[in-house]
Amino acid sequence: MLIPTRDNGYIHPCAGEITPRAVYEQRRAMLRLLAAGAGGAAMAGWAGRVALADQVRRPGRLAPLPGAPSAVPGAVTMEKVTEYQDATTYNNFYEFGTDKSDPARNAHTLKTRPWTVEVEGLVNKPRRFDIDELLKLSAQEDRIYRLRCVEGWSMVIPWVGYSLAELIKRVEPQGSAKYVEFVTLADKATMPYVGSHVLDWPYTEGLRLDEAMHPLTLLAFGMYGEVLPNQNGAPVRIVVPWKYGFKSAKSIVKIRFVEKEPGTAWNKAARQEYGFYSNVNPDVDHPRWSQATERRIGEGGLFAKKRKTLLFNGYEAQVGQLYAGMDLRKFY
Repeated sequence: MLIPTRDNGYIHPCAGEITPRAVYEQRRAMLRLLAAGAGGAAMAGWAGRVALADQVRRPGRLAPLPGAPSAVPGAVTMEKVTEYQDATTYNNFYEFGTDKSDPARNAHTLKTRPWTVEVEGLVNKPRRFDIDELLKLSAQEDRIYRLRCVEGWSMVIPWVGYSLAELIKRVEPQGSAKYVEFVTLADKATMPYVGSHVLDWPYTEGLRLDEAMHPLTLLAFGMYGEVLPNQNGAPVRIVVPWKYGFKSAKSIVKIRFVEKEPGTAWNKAARQEYGFYSNVNPDVDHPRWSQATERRIGEGGLFAKKRKTLLFNGYEAQVGQLYAGMDLRKFY
Protein backbone atom coordinates (compact mmCIF):
# COMPACT_ATOMS: atom_id res chain seq x y z
CA MET A 1 0.00 0.00 0.00
CA LEU A 2 0.98 3.67 -0.24
CA ILE A 3 0.83 6.00 2.74
CA PRO A 4 -0.22 9.57 1.86
CA THR A 5 1.84 12.34 3.44
CA ARG A 6 0.82 15.92 4.17
CA ASP A 7 2.47 17.20 1.00
CA ASN A 8 0.45 14.67 -1.05
CA GLY A 9 3.55 12.64 -1.82
CA TYR A 10 3.80 8.93 -1.05
CA ILE A 11 6.16 6.79 0.98
CA HIS A 12 6.41 3.08 0.23
CA PRO A 13 6.12 1.18 3.54
CA CYS A 14 8.37 -1.62 2.26
CA ALA A 15 11.04 0.66 0.84
CA GLY A 16 13.55 -0.52 3.41
CA GLU A 17 13.38 -4.01 1.92
CA ILE A 18 14.59 -2.65 -1.40
CA THR A 19 16.97 0.18 -0.49
CA PRO A 20 18.56 1.17 2.84
CA ARG A 21 16.18 3.58 4.56
CA ALA A 22 18.71 6.43 4.78
CA VAL A 23 19.48 6.22 1.06
CA TYR A 24 15.81 5.89 0.23
CA GLU A 25 14.78 8.94 2.25
CA GLN A 26 17.67 11.02 0.90
CA ARG A 27 16.63 10.15 -2.64
CA ARG A 28 13.02 11.13 -1.93
CA ALA A 29 14.12 14.43 -0.40
CA MET A 30 16.33 15.13 -3.41
CA LEU A 31 13.51 14.38 -5.83
CA ARG A 32 11.13 16.70 -4.00
CA LEU A 33 13.73 19.44 -3.94
CA LEU A 34 14.51 19.08 -7.63
CA ALA A 35 10.84 18.93 -8.53
CA ALA A 36 10.23 22.21 -6.75
CA GLY A 37 13.31 23.92 -8.19
CA ALA A 38 14.88 24.45 -11.57
CA GLY A 39 13.71 21.10 -12.92
CA GLY A 40 10.09 22.22 -12.61
CA ALA A 41 7.35 20.09 -14.05
CA ALA A 42 9.69 17.81 -15.98
CA MET A 43 11.58 16.85 -12.82
CA ALA A 44 8.32 16.40 -10.94
CA GLY A 45 7.21 13.97 -13.59
CA TRP A 46 10.48 12.07 -13.29
CA ALA A 47 10.10 11.94 -9.52
CA GLY A 48 6.62 10.53 -9.97
CA ARG A 49 7.84 7.81 -12.31
CA VAL A 50 10.58 6.82 -9.87
CA ALA A 51 8.04 6.60 -7.06
CA LEU A 52 5.80 4.40 -9.17
CA ALA A 53 8.70 2.16 -10.08
CA ASP A 54 9.19 1.57 -6.35
CA GLN A 55 5.63 0.40 -5.80
CA VAL A 56 5.18 -1.76 -8.92
CA ARG A 57 6.84 -5.13 -8.57
CA ARG A 58 6.92 -7.83 -11.19
CA PRO A 59 4.74 -10.75 -9.99
CA GLY A 60 7.09 -13.40 -11.37
CA ARG A 61 4.26 -15.48 -12.84
CA LEU A 62 4.66 -14.91 -16.59
CA ALA A 63 7.43 -14.04 -19.03
CA PRO A 64 9.04 -10.67 -18.26
CA LEU A 65 8.22 -7.71 -20.50
CA PRO A 66 10.02 -4.70 -19.04
CA GLY A 67 9.53 -1.16 -20.22
CA ALA A 68 11.03 2.25 -19.65
CA PRO A 69 8.88 4.73 -17.70
CA SER A 70 6.62 6.62 -20.08
CA ALA A 71 7.26 10.27 -20.81
CA VAL A 72 3.89 10.80 -22.49
CA PRO A 73 2.10 13.65 -20.63
CA GLY A 74 -0.63 12.25 -18.42
CA ALA A 75 0.47 8.63 -18.81
CA VAL A 76 1.67 8.35 -15.21
CA THR A 77 -0.57 8.76 -12.19
CA MET A 78 0.58 8.82 -8.57
CA GLU A 79 -2.45 6.82 -7.45
CA LYS A 80 -1.94 3.51 -5.70
CA VAL A 81 -1.54 0.68 -8.19
CA THR A 82 -4.15 -2.08 -8.05
CA GLU A 83 -2.79 -5.38 -6.75
CA TYR A 84 -1.91 -7.84 -9.53
CA GLN A 85 -4.16 -10.48 -7.98
CA ASP A 86 -7.15 -8.15 -8.16
CA ALA A 87 -6.38 -6.94 -11.68
CA THR A 88 -6.15 -10.49 -13.00
CA THR A 89 -9.18 -12.03 -11.29
CA TYR A 90 -11.84 -9.34 -11.79
CA ASN A 91 -12.28 -9.10 -15.55
CA ASN A 92 -14.78 -8.60 -18.32
CA PHE A 93 -13.96 -10.97 -21.18
CA TYR A 94 -17.24 -12.49 -22.31
CA GLU A 95 -15.55 -14.99 -24.63
CA PHE A 96 -14.64 -16.83 -21.41
CA GLY A 97 -17.79 -16.21 -19.38
CA THR A 98 -20.02 -13.41 -18.12
CA ASP A 99 -19.07 -13.50 -14.43
CA LYS A 100 -16.12 -11.30 -13.42
CA SER A 101 -14.23 -14.37 -12.17
CA ASP A 102 -14.88 -16.54 -15.25
CA PRO A 103 -11.99 -15.27 -17.43
CA ALA A 104 -9.36 -16.11 -14.83
CA ARG A 105 -10.79 -19.65 -14.57
CA ASN A 106 -11.36 -20.30 -18.25
CA ALA A 107 -8.86 -18.30 -20.31
CA HIS A 108 -6.04 -20.84 -19.94
CA THR A 109 -7.39 -22.43 -23.13
CA LEU A 110 -6.41 -19.36 -25.22
CA LYS A 111 -3.44 -20.02 -27.50
CA THR A 112 -1.36 -16.87 -27.97
CA ARG A 113 1.29 -18.32 -30.29
CA PRO A 114 1.33 -18.23 -33.25
CA TRP A 115 -0.57 -14.93 -33.49
CA THR A 116 -0.92 -12.36 -36.24
CA VAL A 117 -2.66 -8.99 -36.51
CA GLU A 118 -3.89 -7.97 -39.94
CA VAL A 119 -4.08 -4.25 -40.77
CA GLU A 120 -6.38 -3.49 -43.68
CA GLY A 121 -8.86 -1.05 -45.15
CA LEU A 122 -8.12 2.54 -46.10
CA VAL A 123 -4.35 2.43 -45.72
CA ASN A 124 -1.54 2.69 -48.26
CA LYS A 125 0.49 -0.09 -46.69
CA PRO A 126 -1.80 -2.89 -45.51
CA ARG A 127 0.01 -5.85 -44.02
CA ARG A 128 -0.15 -8.71 -41.59
CA PHE A 129 2.08 -8.43 -38.54
CA ASP A 130 3.36 -11.33 -36.53
CA ILE A 131 3.00 -10.61 -32.82
CA ASP A 132 6.77 -10.52 -32.39
CA GLU A 133 7.04 -7.97 -35.22
CA LEU A 134 4.54 -5.77 -33.42
CA LEU A 135 6.52 -6.02 -30.21
CA LYS A 136 9.60 -4.64 -31.94
CA LEU A 137 7.96 -1.69 -33.73
CA SER A 138 8.63 0.75 -30.94
CA ALA A 139 10.23 0.98 -27.51
CA GLN A 140 8.15 -0.54 -24.72
CA GLU A 141 7.01 1.92 -22.06
CA ASP A 142 5.33 1.53 -18.68
CA ARG A 143 2.17 3.59 -18.38
CA ILE A 144 0.24 3.71 -15.13
CA TYR A 145 -3.36 4.25 -16.21
CA ARG A 146 -6.62 4.55 -14.38
CA LEU A 147 -8.88 2.13 -16.24
CA ARG A 148 -12.54 2.38 -15.36
CA CYS A 149 -15.10 -0.36 -15.86
CA VAL A 150 -18.84 0.20 -15.94
CA GLU A 151 -20.96 -0.32 -12.83
CA GLY A 152 -18.78 2.05 -10.80
CA TRP A 153 -15.54 0.05 -10.54
CA SER A 154 -12.04 1.18 -11.44
CA MET A 155 -8.43 0.02 -11.33
CA VAL A 156 -4.97 1.54 -11.69
CA ILE A 157 -2.80 -0.71 -13.87
CA PRO A 158 0.83 -0.42 -15.03
CA TRP A 159 0.58 -1.35 -18.70
CA VAL A 160 3.53 -2.11 -20.96
CA GLY A 161 3.28 -1.14 -24.62
CA TYR A 162 3.59 1.86 -26.90
CA SER A 163 1.33 4.44 -28.51
CA LEU A 164 -0.95 2.91 -31.12
CA ALA A 165 0.00 5.90 -33.28
CA GLU A 166 3.38 4.25 -33.89
CA LEU A 167 1.67 1.42 -35.75
CA ILE A 168 -0.81 3.69 -37.50
CA LYS A 169 1.93 5.87 -38.96
CA ARG A 170 3.62 2.86 -40.50
CA VAL A 171 0.55 1.74 -42.46
CA GLU A 172 -0.21 5.28 -43.73
CA PRO A 173 -3.98 5.87 -43.44
CA GLN A 174 -5.60 7.40 -46.49
CA GLY A 175 -7.38 10.74 -46.35
CA SER A 176 -10.77 9.05 -46.41
CA ALA A 177 -10.02 7.02 -43.25
CA LYS A 178 -12.00 8.52 -40.37
CA TYR A 179 -12.33 5.58 -37.96
CA VAL A 180 -10.35 2.58 -36.76
CA GLU A 181 -12.14 -0.71 -36.10
CA PHE A 182 -10.68 -3.42 -33.87
CA VAL A 183 -11.70 -7.04 -34.40
CA THR A 184 -10.93 -9.58 -31.70
CA LEU A 185 -10.43 -13.32 -31.84
CA ALA A 186 -13.61 -15.42 -31.89
CA ASP A 187 -12.47 -19.03 -31.67
CA LYS A 188 -15.01 -21.50 -30.37
CA ALA A 189 -12.28 -24.09 -29.85
CA THR A 190 -10.42 -21.96 -27.30
CA MET A 191 -13.10 -19.49 -26.19
CA PRO A 192 -15.96 -21.48 -24.65
CA TYR A 193 -18.55 -18.68 -24.63
CA VAL A 194 -18.14 -17.60 -28.25
CA GLY A 195 -21.41 -18.51 -29.91
CA SER A 196 -23.51 -17.50 -26.93
CA HIS A 197 -26.27 -15.01 -27.59
CA VAL A 198 -24.89 -12.37 -25.25
CA LEU A 199 -23.06 -10.48 -28.01
CA ASP A 200 -22.60 -10.48 -31.77
CA TRP A 201 -19.29 -12.29 -32.36
CA PRO A 202 -16.53 -11.47 -33.02
CA TYR A 203 -16.27 -8.70 -30.45
CA THR A 204 -15.58 -5.43 -32.25
CA GLU A 205 -14.72 -1.95 -31.05
CA GLY A 206 -13.83 1.33 -32.70
CA LEU A 207 -12.32 4.77 -32.29
CA ARG A 208 -12.21 7.92 -34.31
CA LEU A 209 -8.86 8.19 -36.05
CA ASP A 210 -7.80 11.16 -33.93
CA GLU A 211 -8.65 9.22 -30.76
CA ALA A 212 -6.62 6.26 -31.99
CA MET A 213 -3.70 8.57 -32.82
CA HIS A 214 -3.66 10.20 -29.39
CA PRO A 215 -0.41 9.27 -27.59
CA LEU A 216 -2.32 8.02 -24.53
CA THR A 217 -4.03 5.32 -26.62
CA LEU A 218 -1.86 2.30 -26.01
CA LEU A 219 -1.12 -0.86 -27.96
CA ALA A 220 -0.45 -3.03 -24.93
CA PHE A 221 1.43 -6.31 -24.71
CA GLY A 222 1.98 -6.53 -20.97
CA MET A 223 1.21 -5.34 -17.47
CA TYR A 224 3.15 -5.24 -14.20
CA GLY A 225 6.38 -5.84 -16.13
CA GLU A 226 5.21 -9.14 -17.65
CA VAL A 227 3.35 -10.28 -20.75
CA LEU A 228 -0.42 -9.97 -20.57
CA PRO A 229 -2.25 -12.76 -18.78
CA ASN A 230 -4.78 -14.45 -21.06
CA GLN A 231 -7.73 -13.09 -19.09
CA ASN A 232 -6.46 -9.53 -19.55
CA GLY A 233 -6.35 -9.69 -23.33
CA ALA A 234 -3.20 -11.56 -24.37
CA PRO A 235 -1.20 -11.28 -26.48
CA VAL A 236 -2.14 -7.75 -27.59
CA ARG A 237 -4.91 -5.33 -26.71
CA ILE A 238 -5.85 -1.67 -26.85
CA VAL A 239 -5.96 0.54 -23.75
CA VAL A 240 -7.93 3.80 -23.99
CA PRO A 241 -7.71 5.19 -20.45
CA TRP A 242 -10.30 7.98 -20.72
CA LYS A 243 -13.07 5.61 -21.85
CA TYR A 244 -14.95 2.81 -20.14
CA GLY A 245 -13.08 -0.47 -20.09
CA PHE A 246 -15.11 -2.25 -22.76
CA LYS A 247 -13.73 0.18 -25.36
CA SER A 248 -10.27 -1.34 -24.87
CA ALA A 249 -10.53 -4.37 -27.15
CA LYS A 250 -8.66 -7.53 -26.11
CA SER A 251 -6.89 -10.28 -28.08
CA ILE A 252 -6.91 -8.30 -31.32
CA VAL A 253 -6.53 -10.06 -34.67
CA LYS A 254 -7.51 -7.30 -37.09
CA ILE A 255 -7.28 -3.52 -37.28
CA ARG A 256 -9.38 -1.99 -40.04
CA PHE A 257 -9.40 1.64 -41.24
CA VAL A 258 -12.82 2.77 -42.46
CA GLU A 259 -14.68 5.90 -43.51
CA LYS A 260 -17.90 5.39 -41.54
CA GLU A 261 -18.41 4.83 -37.84
CA PRO A 262 -18.08 1.07 -37.25
CA GLY A 263 -20.60 -0.91 -35.27
CA THR A 264 -19.28 -1.94 -31.86
CA ALA A 265 -20.22 -4.97 -29.78
CA TRP A 266 -22.01 -3.28 -26.90
CA ASN A 267 -23.50 -0.52 -29.03
CA LYS A 268 -25.09 -3.20 -31.23
CA ALA A 269 -26.25 -5.19 -28.22
CA ALA A 270 -27.80 -2.27 -26.29
CA ARG A 271 -27.64 1.00 -28.22
CA GLN A 272 -29.63 2.88 -25.60
CA GLU A 273 -27.10 1.95 -22.91
CA TYR A 274 -23.70 2.01 -24.63
CA GLY A 275 -22.82 4.81 -27.00
CA PHE A 276 -20.03 4.72 -29.55
CA TYR A 277 -17.82 7.16 -27.63
CA SER A 278 -18.27 5.75 -24.13
CA ASN A 279 -16.15 8.47 -22.57
CA VAL A 280 -16.07 8.41 -18.78
CA ASN A 281 -18.53 11.15 -17.80
CA PRO A 282 -20.00 11.49 -14.30
CA ASP A 283 -22.87 13.56 -15.72
CA VAL A 284 -24.12 10.79 -18.02
CA ASP A 285 -25.66 7.90 -16.13
CA HIS A 286 -26.12 4.42 -17.41
CA PRO A 287 -29.89 3.78 -17.57
CA ARG A 288 -29.59 1.31 -14.69
CA TRP A 289 -26.99 2.93 -12.44
CA SER A 290 -25.21 6.17 -11.67
CA GLN A 291 -21.77 6.87 -13.10
CA ALA A 292 -21.12 9.79 -10.74
CA THR A 293 -19.07 7.79 -8.22
CA GLU A 294 -16.83 4.74 -8.29
CA ARG A 295 -15.07 2.22 -6.08
CA ARG A 296 -11.48 1.16 -6.61
CA ILE A 297 -10.98 -2.59 -6.98
CA GLY A 298 -9.14 -4.03 -3.96
CA GLU A 299 -10.04 -1.21 -1.60
CA GLY A 300 -12.66 -2.66 0.69
CA GLY A 301 -15.08 -4.18 -1.80
CA LEU A 302 -18.73 -3.14 -1.50
CA PHE A 303 -17.96 -1.32 1.73
CA ALA A 304 -15.19 0.83 0.27
CA LYS A 305 -15.69 4.55 0.34
CA LYS A 306 -16.82 5.81 -3.03
CA ARG A 307 -14.84 8.47 -4.87
CA LYS A 308 -16.14 10.98 -7.36
CA THR A 309 -15.80 9.95 -10.99
CA LEU A 310 -13.68 12.39 -12.98
CA LEU A 311 -14.57 13.57 -16.46
CA PHE A 312 -12.59 11.58 -19.03
CA ASN A 313 -11.40 9.48 -16.09
CA GLY A 314 -9.09 12.30 -15.00
CA TYR A 315 -7.51 12.88 -18.43
CA GLU A 316 -9.50 15.98 -19.37
CA ALA A 317 -6.37 18.12 -19.76
CA GLN A 318 -4.92 15.64 -22.23
CA VAL A 319 -7.97 14.61 -24.29
CA GLY A 320 -10.67 17.24 -23.73
CA GLN A 321 -9.77 19.05 -26.96
CA LEU A 322 -10.78 15.97 -28.96
CA TYR A 323 -14.40 16.73 -28.10
CA ALA A 324 -14.46 20.52 -28.23
CA GLY A 325 -17.90 21.75 -29.26
CA MET A 326 -19.53 18.34 -28.96
CA ASP A 327 -22.65 17.66 -26.89
CA LEU A 328 -21.26 14.97 -24.57
CA ARG A 329 -24.74 13.94 -23.49
CA LYS A 330 -25.79 13.30 -27.08
CA PHE A 331 -22.47 11.76 -28.10
CA TYR A 332 -22.15 9.54 -25.02
